[in-house]
Amino acid sequence: MPLIEARPFDYSFEPRSTALVVIDMQRDFVEPGGFGETLGNDVGRLQAIVPTVKALLATCRKAGMTIVHTREGHRADLADCPPAKRLRGSPRLRIGDPGPMGRILIVGEPGHSIVAELAPLPGEIVIDKPGKGAFYATALGKLLHLRGITHLIFAGVTTEVCVQTTMREANDRGYECLLVEDATESYFAEYKRAAIEMMTAQGAIVGWAASSVKIKAALSITVVARGKD
Repeated sequence: MPLIEARPFDYSFEPRSTALVVIDMQRDFVEPGGFGETLGNDVGRLQAIVPTVKALLATCRKAGMTIVHTREGHRADLADCPPAKRLRGSPRLRIGDPGPMGRILIVGEPGHSIVAELAPLPGEIVIDKPGKGAFYATALGKLLHLRGITHLIFAGVTTEVCVQTTMREANDRGYECLLVEDATESYFAEYKRAAIEMMTAQGAIVGWAASSVKIKAALSITVVARGKD
């Protein structure tokens, strides 16, 4: 099996049973005027990883891996949005409010869509999730089971919230998980660092972490080897 040089030790995987999961690279989180910015955050930090995620997608697609994209959002009537989630804090705009890119975090609105550079291709899995974790109230687990997926590689935003939540959910379900360090980001640098340290501690208690360069190197060897078969 191919090996990725990772923390805290090498990550072994079979591309055909591995999926790349790109978490919530949505306009509402990444672009100016979206929900992330209304919370007072610097979205430039998240925009900076778009080229890296794009290159990672290309690498994994070439290797024939399953690709999963997630989007956090709610129904137009907010029936699937707990009041505690919508009313917490004092943001300038709340979930469901009209914003520069349509209603904030509402399925079908412009801001809910994935940024154009990372748009899903036909046949790739797109999961719309009402919570932070991608397994909660979605069909993700069933879809991965049908494809024989045992390993998950994670990218996207934000590291300490939706990415970490989904990775922990996956770990509890028995998946071997790896986080791509330079293809994930937080609005707060210290939160990203702490989240990665927590997940990789104690012998990969939640999972592994590696750079996109290391992943590309491992997958490139695999693609070359297949070409010789």
